[in-house]
Amino acid sequence: MKRFLLVSFAVAGLVVAGASSGSAAPGGVYDVKDYGAKGNGSANDSGAVDKAITAANAAGGGTVRFTAGTYKSANTVHLKSNVTIQLDAGATITGSSADSYDKPESNPNDDYQDYGHSHFHNAMFYGDKLTNVAFTGAGTIDGGGNLITGNPKSGEADKILSLTRCDGLTLSGIKLRRGGHFAALINGCTNVVSDKLTIDTASDRDGWNIISTTNVRITDVTIAANDDALVFKSDYALGAKLPNGNVTVNNAKLSAVCCNALMFGSETCGDFTGYQFSDITITGAHKSGLGIVSMDGAKISDVHYRNVTMSGTYSPIMMKIGTRKRCGNNPGVGSISGITFDNVTGTHTGTSFSPTIWGADSTHRVSDVTFTGVHLNVPGGTGTMGTGVPSNDAKDYNPKSIGTRPSYGWYLHYAAGIRFTGSSVEFAKDDGRPASIVNNSSDVTFDHFTAEKGSKSPFDIGFQTVTGYCVKDSATTSGSALRLNTSGSTSTC
Repeated sequence: MKRFLLVSFAVAGLVVAGASSGSAAPGGVYDVKDYGAKGNGSANDSGAVDKAITAANAAGGGTVRFTAGTYKSANTVHLKSNVTIQLDAGATITGSSADSYDKPESNPNDDYQDYGHSHFHNAMFYGDKLTNVAFTGAGTIDGGGNLITGNPKSGEADKILSLTRCDGLTLSGIKLRRGGHFAALINGCTNVVSDKLTIDTASDRDGWNIISTTNVRITDVTIAANDDALVFKSDYALGAKLPNGNVTVNNAKLSAVCCNALMFGSETCGDFTGYQFSDITITGAHKSGLGIVSMDGAKISDVHYRNVTMSGTYSPIMMKIGTRKRCGNNPGVGSISGITFDNVTGTHTGTSFSPTIWGADSTHRVSDVTFTGVHLNVPGGTGTMGTGVPSNDAKDYNPKSIGTRPSYGWYLHYAAGIRFTGSSVEFAKDDGRPASIVNNSSDVTFDHFTAEKGSKSPFDIGFQTVTGYCVKDSATTSGSALRLNTSGSTSTC
């Protein structure tokens, strides 16, 4: 039985439920129970769901509806163009341990990224080269503890939603739970809209990986992950270096038990440009709270953070240019430039990874970065140590890839055009290191900067072989002048 209603419209390449447009196309509602689904939590409803999707697609588009109930899905559901999956309140689609999901496809580009990023078919929901796909409503898709967090065997799935080369994706109102390796993985897509999406996969791994994707608008998202929460990447899984950008994320609540909360990388083949992040709350990240790494030749630019509050992070802010070069077509060394941070506060816990800006070398510096109203509180508690350059693994993106920084606060190495205005750094426990050290850099300014003075620290800010530094209208938290060490450096103020 088919119940036809005007419920789904194609607008500017996106499926928007309940909207109207002069170019709107009619669509029907296809209740999965009319195609044999039981919704009783025990019967395998995957076949019925595929039939409903096929019928909606054949009619030119429509909405596949799940009324309240529990729908077991033991096989991969194959998405098709112009189809909206609507999950009513009380509707849950749950994964299975039957090991009957689609096998992972072969990929000649396996060597350029890990297994999970290289294979897409082995998912609860899969689609390739589709247009106008949506998941809407108030229901839940739950892996049920049956999705694999490592490399799956044949028949096992390691993700809830897997989409490649799609044009027009909407995720609105639904919840994704226990997603295996990825709750959602999209690669090579464009025109993505998400509103009021919830992802709860803190017992599994990644929340949402957005890879090689352009034109993205995310609002009111909540993601609790174990691995990375919301991450932007660009790999070589589709056999090409693809563009990324024109992305807005507003009002996000993110946490990552072991890893990164809001992150660029580590897979960074194609270039990234045009990102706006605002009103972000991060409540845990045992790697980076805000991380930008270029490991595989990507140019990352025009990225802006505004109104960010962080707590429980190991490394509140980290930027690094690495030289892993794990990408096809012989990539060179990438770049990070044109980054702004406005009104950012962060408290830092656990291992003391100082906030860091790290360029690859003198010709590949992190450049043109401004911090306005950025206030960080770090653990401190380290004694006096040498102020030489720490060790670095250029092929590792993690905060721990750089040895203990000789400053408790900002450590800058191979940077240019960096400006701190109205910002501060403090510690929870007295620290014997300087507040900040700038090494082998140029054009670095601290303006109205406040730093807490360690009782045994040799100085407050150190400039080591820096061409053009400036410290003005700055002081310690007690109001005294900052103590500077300017070995081999020149001042511009």
